[in-house]
Amino acid sequence: MFLSGFLSLRKKLIHLTNKQLLMNKKNTVLVLGIFAIIVLIAAQVIIIKGVWQQKDEMLSLRYRSISQEAVRTLFGRRSAYDTVRFLLDDYSGLAIKELENITDEKALAEKKKEIYDYFLFALNTEQDLSTYLSDYFKRMGYEASFNHRIGINNLNLIGRDTFNIYQNEFFANRGVRGRPRQEPVETGSKSSIMVYRDILIDNYYELFFEYYIDFSDKSKLILRETAASLGTSIFSILIVIIIFLITYRNLVEEKRLSNLKTDFINNMTHELKTPLATITVAGKTLEMDRIRKDDSKILETAKLIGKQSVHLNQLINMILEISMWERTQFELDKKKTDIEDVMKDIVLSFQTGVGNSANITQKYDFNGIKANIDVVYFTTLINNLLSNAVKYCDKEPVINIEGFIQDGVVSIRITDNGIGINKNDQKHVFDKFYRASSGNIHKYKGLGLGLYYVKKIATAHGGDVTLSSKPGKGSIFTVTLPL
Repeated sequence: MFLSGFLSLRKKLIHLTNKQLLMNKKNTVLVLGIFAIIVLIAAQVIIIKGVWQQKDEMLSLRYRSISQEAVRTLFGRRSAYDTVRFLLDDYSGLAIKELENITDEKALAEKKKEIYDYFLFALNTEQDLSTYLSDYFKRMGYEASFNHRIGINNLNLIGRDTFNIYQNEFFANRGVRGRPRQEPVETGSKSSIMVYRDILIDNYYELFFEYYIDFSDKSKLILRETAASLGTSIFSILIVIIIFLITYRNLVEEKRLSNLKTDFINNMTHELKTPLATITVAGKTLEMDRIRKDDSKILETAKLIGKQSVHLNQLINMILEISMWERTQFELDKKKTDIEDVMKDIVLSFQTGVGNSANITQKYDFNGIKANIDVVYFTTLINNLLSNAVKYCDKEPVINIEGFIQDGVVSIRITDNGIGINKNDQKHVFDKFYRASSGNIHKYKGLGLGLYYVKKIATAHGGDVTLSSKPGKGSIFTVTLPL
């Protein structure tokens, strides 16, 4: 009794220790892996951002250079603003007369706004620089689709008096004839490329303006040039993530199998120790004088030794069978068999073995159909399911067995009122050596091979076995076999 309790306590402590070490190692690997991936992604983002900015600057520099070359070529022959110069001069002469007659400040501000808008409209619509640049880009093999914008920095109308219509803040310190004494700052947006800056001076106005181009698909141009770097970065990140996930999954699986192996060794040791300890005690008992004088005691002890020897032999044969099943395929001796008769014989034999302690009901609807099965292995399959239904039940076992033909296959459904299996354990219950646990401690004895055999046998017959269960509500195992 003391030996059995000690072994049980030792097994529980080893299980708890191994599980805690496994969780700590898994958590450490997961945290370090995620941290490494975050660092890698951050580094790649910084690199890509730097490459993007570099390509953006290079693109702006390239188009500014080619645009200014085009402007020099064009202005070497003529001006792109010849038409608009005379148009603006005529308009300015008339506008000055109106300004000289306006005394109301509000009306004066509105008139200046109107003049500014007209100048901006005329500069944008009457110039032919945009058309020339587009043709020039096309001839040079560059992107020819862009938007243009003209920004006015300083505009004065000149009559008897000088009327300042608009003045950029950088032109506050104005020199003679509106020429700035300081280098003006570009007023375009970050995505704009300043191509041309000019001063137009005529009879009635002086104008300082800048010409910008802005590619509507500038991001696409940059993306096209950075596609290789961007693709390589994304690919490397994906590869690292995939390798990490595979490695982590393999680590988890390796630790799970290692844990199962440890559990199996502990369980097997415990199972072997029990009959060995009993045989040892029985042997010691037979050495006692008072026992040797009592024939009934000798016979009782001999039966106990024989029983435990059979149990020990069964355990050893089970291990040998595992090794044999792993090395070779099942060699089934299939025969056409009345499945209903076989099921009734199995259940009757099982009830006799458990002393009718289980309440079993049966309902079959096979219509006399025979299935092609190996009776020996099929009996092992059903017996294992019935044994689990009794073993994993903390009250009077109630088992309901149904058999029917559905979708051209034999279906056998075994429902019990046992402790049930939680969702996390359900996906592993058919694995070798796996045993569902209650909390952190295995409450019920076993080697974790019963359901593994069930799955193996069903698969060898070309069928399958499925599980539906809820903790505290029992389990439903459904075996399907081809006809």
